Amino acid sequence: MTLSDEQKSAISQWIEGGASLSEIQKRLKEEFQISLTYLETRLLADDLKLAFKEPEAGPAVDQPLPPPEPEVPAEAPGKVAVTIDQITRPGSVISGRVTFSDGEKAEWYLDQMGRLGLNANTPGYRPSQDDVMSFQMELEKAARGSGL
Repeated sequence: MTLSDEQKSAISQWIEGGASLSEIQKRLKEEFQISLTYLETRLLADDLKLAFKEPEAGPAVDQPLPPPEPEVPAEAPGKVAVTIDQITRPGSVISGRVTFSDGEKAEWYLDQMGRLGLNANTPGYRPSQDDVMSFQMELEKAARGSGL
């Protein structure tokens, strides 16, 4: 595409004035009846060696970081504690950690098929039936508390 000097000058002024690519595209259509795609407009600006102004950044505002979440809260013996991972394990819908009433720790996950899995830190560990019931109730509370 060949542009006249007047058209090149107008595009240059628009860019210097802070116009965005979409604004330039729109003005080319309205003022010069030149219909270009967004990409063609970008390539045209590059061909004319025109640089867009970077938006001025306001003063940097330091956002306080949230306090780190405890991995598994230290609970009194005899109570089951459940946490949900912020980053879910691959292949899982939801995952987290659990500390059983006897102090044994494990990782848990719920897969896409709805199956609940448990990987204890101690090989062969099996929680008591009461701990399993408590785990399921605590897991439900934790999931509801996190909006799941």
